[in-house]
Amino acid sequence: MVADSALYSENNLKLMSNMKWISRVPLSIKKAKNFIKAFTSEELKASEIKGYSYQEEKVSYGGIEQRWLLVESLERKEAELKKLNQKIQEELLKTSKQITRLEQEELEQQSLAELKIQEIAAKLKYHKISDIEITETLNKGKKAVYRVRGKLIEIRELITQQQNSCGRFILATNILDTTKLEPREILRIYKEQQSTERGFRFIKDPLFFADSLFVKNPERIETMMMLMALCLLVYNLGPRQLRISLNRQKATVKNQLNKPTESPTLRWIFQCFQGIHLLILQGFKQILNLTDSRCYILQFLPTACQKYYLLSEF
Repeated sequence: MVADSALYSENNLKLMSNMKWISRVPLSIKKAKNFIKAFTSEELKASEIKGYSYQEEKVSYGGIEQRWLLVESLERKEAELKKLNQKIQEELLKTSKQITRLEQEELEQQSLAELKIQEIAAKLKYHKISDIEITETLNKGKKAVYRVRGKLIEIRELITQQQNSCGRFILATNILDTTKLEPREILRIYKEQQSTERGFRFIKDPLFFADSLFVKNPERIETMMMLMALCLLVYNLGPRQLRISLNRQKATVKNQLNKPTESPTLRWIFQCFQGIHLLILQGFKQILNLTDSRCYILQFLPTACQKYYLLSEF
């Protein structure tokens, strides 16, 4: 079983004691937070999968012995570093303006000055206020007032830790024998689930009205899942066979940008056939809008997909 971090909990791990599994570990777990910071990028081993590196350790969590694989994605690290630097810069600019405004205020009590600086400091994540000075002066009315001064500096240790953790995630498995499952295989198998998840992405599409279906009986739920799995099988075999046919005949079809492509999606192909109607007039049947370009595409589709489309359309 391959799953994301929603599966990973002490109770679920115990329930899966008789199963072989690979799961992503949620970083909300304290042990995971520490593990993700335990190695520098230089200490990680280069993976055979381009752009990835890893480090492995055996750990015990929830009473289950397992292997944890710390994975660093170069592409993801660059993206997260960019976001982190943007957050640091935004905090710097925002807080600098707040401190500047505070320095111009004349406060009646020293405790109020201290409270104001504490309120600003409490919201900081990547910076701290140092060299705080609260001085007593006389205003124009010869009344004692207090002014605050402070310097905003980065918390370098924290930022370095955050930068070091960028682009990282943890994969866990209860297959302890590395000869049966190598570290590189853990990452490869986990990444393969993305292709399966893409297939089920249509469930969330409002065009499929999946949220309008409601079945309470367990047998009906199982039946619905079976039907959806069969539909997904056809939905995935369709583009595969279509691309094989195009490649075999060295042909292309037009994509959404009206440019030739050898790898169209089945959803786009079905969209190309929208607007075709079956007209029955005085007992005679006629298909409307089945143009030459549509007939050209139809020849590359497997028979199962042709029937799948015609049934859904007519």
